[in-house]
Amino acid sequence: MKILWKRIDPAAQLPSYAHPGDAGMDIRSIEDLTIPPGGGRALVHTGLVMQLPPDAEAQVRPRSGLALKHGVTVLNAPGTIDAGYRGEVGVILANFGDAPFVVEKGMKVAQIVVAHVEQAEIEEVQETDDTDRGTGGFGSTGL
Repeated sequence: MKILWKRIDPAAQLPSYAHPGDAGMDIRSIEDLTIPPGGGRALVHTGLVMQLPPDAEAQVRPRSGLALKHGVTVLNAPGTIDAGYRGEVGVILANFGDAPFVVEKGMKVAQIVVAHVEQAEIEEVQETDDTDRGTGGFGSTGL
């Protein structure tokens, strides 16, 4: 699968995979900014526009090191980028840590995973099949 990338800012760096076989490619910030602690959030600009094949989506996911070491995550994880979107790829970061988090230009702020998309056929019915689980929801199968 080929993904086309357009730089809309001279500071933008193309995403890259850190290791062969990785699912996620790292994406970087084009700006310096500080996210306040205790749930502060910011839109981090990447300076990139992506063009996906029509049967694909991109998921913006947190970086585990930022989450573990700083309490910083992608707020709407996974954020979905649809194949028809042609705006700048942005990353909504949230800081749940105890200290301000400084994003520096060129810093890896998230990872992008590309996945195949299949649109479901929608059909309304009057009844659905019963199952052993039934209507048991949140926590119904134990901890």
